[in-house]
Amino acid sequence: MNTAQLIEFSTNHPALVFALFALLALLLGGELRRRISGVAEITPAAATRLMNSKRAITVDIRPDKEFTEGHIVNSLRATAATDTGSLEKYRDRPLIVYCNDGQRSAGMCSKLRKQGFSEVYNLKGGILAWRKAELPLARQG
Repeated sequence: MNTAQLIEFSTNHPALVFALFALLALLLGGELRRRISGVAEITPAAATRLMNSKRAITVDIRPDKEFTEGHIVNSLRATAATDTGSLEKYRDRPLIVYCNDGQRSAGMCSKLRKQGFSEVYNLKGGILAWRKAELPLARQG
């Protein structure tokens, strides 16, 4: 595609061009926010290694119903609205926070970092990635 065709397309379809730039801005903004927050993402395999080598604590922030349907073994329950004081005794251990897909847990990770927890990880892809990796789940109920 040459420049003339690109200009012609842009003038004939301004809404599509605007949508393209809006999506690019959202993607770049999200990535920038993630990097600035200082929260590292961790894959399920890396999380398992961290749990075994450094006794990392997993923190599930999903609703109770989802938690009882299946969660990472020995996970602590918390919600984004919960006072993180219940996690205080684990301040010296790595925390791996997860939700369903890794989006909501990123916010909780930022909150924990602001409260002085130094080693906080967001489970990339959340419990969906954990299931996809065919790692074990505990069930309640």
